[in-house]
Amino acid sequence: MACLLEAPLRISVLSEVTATSRHYVDRLFDPDPQNVLQGVIDMKNAVIGNNKQKANLIVLGAVPRLLYLLQQSSSSLELRTECAVVLGSLAMGTENNIKSLVDCHIIPALLQGLLCSDLIFIEACLRCLRTVFISPVTPVQLLYTDPTVIPHLMSLLSRSQHTQEYITQIFAHCCKVAHTTLCALHITYAFIQKYKGNVIMFFLAYENAQVSMTLVNVLVDGEQLSQVFVRMMQRDKPIEMQLTAAKCLTYMCRAGAIRTDDNCIVLKTLPCLVRMCSKERLLEERVEGAETLAYLMEPDVELQRIASVTDHLVSMLADYFKYPSSVSAITDIKRYVDFKSGCNQLRQAAFKLYASLGSNDEDIRKKITETENMMDRIVSGLSESSIKVRLAAVRCLHSLSRSVQQLRTSFHDHAVWKPLMKLLQNAPDEVLVMASSTLCNLLLEFSPSKEPILDSGVIELLCSLTQSDSPALRVNGIWALMNMAFQADQKVKVEIVRALGTEQLFRLLSDPDTNVLMKTLGLLRNLLSTRPHIDQIMSSHGKQIMQAVTLILEGEHSIEVKEQTLCILANIADGNAAKELIMTNDDMLQKIKYYMGHSNVKLQLAATFCISNLIWNEEDGSQERQDKLKDMGFVDILHKLTQASDPNLCDRAKTAMQQYLA
Repeated sequence: MACLLEAPLRISVLSEVTATSRHYVDRLFDPDPQNVLQGVIDMKNAVIGNNKQKANLIVLGAVPRLLYLLQQSSSSLELRTECAVVLGSLAMGTENNIKSLVDCHIIPALLQGLLCSDLIFIEACLRCLRTVFISPVTPVQLLYTDPTVIPHLMSLLSRSQHTQEYITQIFAHCCKVAHTTLCALHITYAFIQKYKGNVIMFFLAYENAQVSMTLVNVLVDGEQLSQVFVRMMQRDKPIEMQLTAAKCLTYMCRAGAIRTDDNCIVLKTLPCLVRMCSKERLLEERVEGAETLAYLMEPDVELQRIASVTDHLVSMLADYFKYPSSVSAITDIKRYVDFKSGCNQLRQAAFKLYASLGSNDEDIRKKITETENMMDRIVSGLSESSIKVRLAAVRCLHSLSRSVQQLRTSFHDHAVWKPLMKLLQNAPDEVLVMASSTLCNLLLEFSPSKEPILDSGVIELLCSLTQSDSPALRVNGIWALMNMAFQADQKVKVEIVRALGTEQLFRLLSDPDTNVLMKTLGLLRNLLSTRPHIDQIMSSHGKQIMQAVTLILEGEHSIEVKEQTLCILANIADGNAAKELIMTNDDMLQKIKYYMGHSNVKLQLAATFCISNLIWNEEDGSQERQDKLKDMGFVDILHKLTQASDPNLCDRAKTAMQQYLA
């Protein structure tokens, strides 16, 4: 009986699907172009994730018609693009689908489509080609039977990130399964020599982890591509080949495909790029070498340390500010008719490399600032007419400003805050972000520049940054105010609150960017420090602050945000009068109780600290507060916490319990 029922059921479903599929195919022949377009769009939606529907459409002859529409110059670009998308979706089905598509000559049709100038259509064709070529059933020789195909694909690499990704995956797969001469001849040596690095390999891996991981596994005549690049960096190879190979390995390393401690980076790539910084090299080689080296070692302190002691790099870069020198090649100078442009390029590259070198290590920063006239050059760079030089100079200044020693010495001696403040008055956002980040460091409590910056009226400027559409500028504005408020006198704190305004302060406390929220909480915490300041601010803004604290503790926020909020509450609890705002708010006390029993130790510790401040014996009204909190069950919780496994939490609970025993 089961067998008799099964056959009719299958026939019924198949008939239904086929009938629906035929409807889609029939619409491709509609005389109205708009109906055809809508039919293709409906077909696209129908085949997504439906292999049975894909197979039916192929059997019913949809592919030849889609290819015909795709190749017709009379078809609209939108229709041609949608056809490419549908074909790509059909290719994502079974291997039989791929075979059918290849038999219908889909590859030549899509390759022909790449000659179109429309980027969206090109990307749709490439996406489909990628899906077809990575299938094991596709004859990869079809890619290079026409000698014009590879060069044209190479020319498309730089059009967009998507073209990079799709073309690289096509090449990588073809290199693995076909004769490796394809990769060796067309993708490495031949094109590097032909285009001298202007078009190809370094486009592939730049900030693209997927492409880089693909490239690093490519074999060229049985040898990893990274080793091919290592050979290209040998001193007897043409300079453009050395530089291009070094850039490729740099981008693959930054994308995570090669470790920063790999020998091909430490012993080959880094020394090669340092060589490119030599004054014997041509201007563009020195610029490319310095900028690539800066990018390579930007996140890695060990590479920075190695570079700083390689071939006297720090002092070598000083020559970038002396162009042209007596050793500058005549051909170099002749090639750069725009002398000012050449100077700017070198200074920009030098500032970038100095910024990268000094981003982590104190000894390197000291070495940089002691380089001849370095601080004067940075200060001068901040007022350059070239926006790129200004940006690079402020990046360098920001890197050096991470040093406590430099803030106290070089920065103070050269009054760098003056040109920095001028730069903040009217600059593009990218410069403003870096300049305001630097200002944050100059406003730290131990910086001698803090007082003159305060006197310059910086508070209004920083408050305006907190209203920016850019999250980075909002973060920097509130961060600088937070640093300014740390251990500040009451006058400064009152001025910050006045200039910022309570509405803006509480708007920032609901900012969607977590970094902005955290820095705003940090500002509030610094404002609410020392008892007179706490009481003064809470007397004016206590209601709003308590509302903000309540909203954050009740909201869906991270542990870090809630910990910072509980610390603010602990500061309020330290005020003489302000603590009553907590004691008279039973809902807030219940929240503190909840967080004392939380599973996260940081939150338990912050909440316990708050209770400790409320019950401190030496303050007026402590007995009444102790009694109320005892009646609410806080003593029982404190007693349990004295047995906590975390030593800090255990000690804090014991300290609080002693207030009851005293």
